[in-house]
Amino acid sequence: MGAGLRNVRGARGWSQERLVREIEQFARRHVIDVASTASLRVYVSEWENGRRAISDRYAAILRRLLGVTDAELRDSPSSPELTLADGYEELLSRIDSARTVSASMVKAFNDQTEVLRMMDRERGASGLVDQMTGHLARLEETLTFAVLPSARRPVALALVGASTLAAWQAIDAGAVDRAWRHYELAKRAARDAEAPMHLAHATAEQAYVLMEAGRAALGVELVREAQHSLGRSGSPRLQAWLHAAEAELCAHAEMPDDAQRALDAAASVVPSGPEERDADLSSIFLNGGHLARWRGHVLAMLGDGGAVSSLYDALEAMDPTFVRAQAGLRIDLAHAHLARGEYDDAQTQVRQARLLANRTGSVRQRRRLDRLSSKM
Repeated sequence: MGAGLRNVRGARGWSQERLVREIEQFARRHVIDVASTASLRVYVSEWENGRRAISDRYAAILRRLLGVTDAELRDSPSSPELTLADGYEELLSRIDSARTVSASMVKAFNDQTEVLRMMDRERGASGLVDQMTGHLARLEETLTFAVLPSARRPVALALVGASTLAAWQAIDAGAVDRAWRHYELAKRAARDAEAPMHLAHATAEQAYVLMEAGRAALGVELVREAQHSLGRSGSPRLQAWLHAAEAELCAHAEMPDDAQRALDAAASVVPSGPEERDADLSSIFLNGGHLARWRGHVLAMLGDGGAVSSLYDALEAMDPTFVRAQAGLRIDLAHAHLARGEYDDAQTQVRQARLLANRTGSVRQRRRLDRLSSKM
C-alpha cells in the first residue's frame, strides 16, 4: 500500500511538493475543495508510506493528474466481481441486452473512441484514464454477453480500436504492464472478429512496449511476425505503416541497414495524395507527409544529421494543437542536431520539448529526454 502512488509520482519526475501543488492547481481549476497545503503534505507522505488510505475523492484527482488506473494508484489488483450462485436471470438479462446491440450503439462506441483519440492528441493521455477505463469496460461487457457472430463482430472491431488507443496512452504514461494487457485484449478481439488487418496492427504496435522496455530486437521480430501473418492481404497504407514501424524498431535495435531497407519499402507502397486515414482500419493515419516525418525520426535515431531540414519542414507543417507529436518531433530534432555537433541548437530543442512533454504529462517523452540529456 502506498508504493503505487510513490512509483507513478517518481515516473512523472515529481517531488512530493510538486504533487501537492498540482493537487491544489487541479482543485482551483475544477472548483473543488481540498485540504490545506500543510495537510496535503502530510496526506501525500502518509499515502506513500501506507499510514493513510487514499480516499475515493482524492483518488479521482490523482488518477487524472498522474494518468493511472485506480489499481495502479493503490498498488492493488482490481476488485473481482461477485459471482451469484443462482444468477441465471441476471445472465440472461445481459445476454438479451447485448443481443439487441444496434448499429447506432456501435457507432456511439466508435465515436467515443474518436473523441478520446482527439483529446489524447491535443492534451495527452493523463487526464483521460478514467474515461478510457470506463469505455473499455462497457465494450468488454457488451462483447462478453454477445452470443451470435453477427452481434459480436462489430463490437469486437470497436474494442480493437479502443484497446489499441488505450494501450498507446498507457505507453505514454509509462504504464507498460497496462499497455501490454491492452494489446493482448486488442489481439483477442481482432481474432474474435476474424480481422487479420486489425490483428497485424495490434501485434506490431505491441512491439513498442518491448522497445520501451529495452528489447527493441525482440520488437523487430514481433513486427516481422505481424507482416508475415498478414502476407499481401493488407491495405497498402497498412503495409507501409508496418514497414515504417519495422524501420523505427530496427533503428532502436542498432540495425541501420535493415532500417533503411524498411523505409524504402514503406515509401514504395504508401498511397499518394493527401488522404491519411486507412479506409479499412481507422487506427492507421499515414500519407506521404507523415511518412517523411517518420523517416526523419528514424534517421535521427540512427544519428544522421541530414534529418534536420526535413524535420524542420515537418515541424512547420504540423498542426500546432498536436502537442505530444510536436514534443516528439523536437526530440528528434535534438538528436539530429547532436549528431551534427550543434549542441546549442540541441539544447534549445530539448528545453522546448520538455515544456511540451510536461504539458501532456508524457512519461515516455520525459524518459527520451532524460536519455538524450545524458549524452549532451
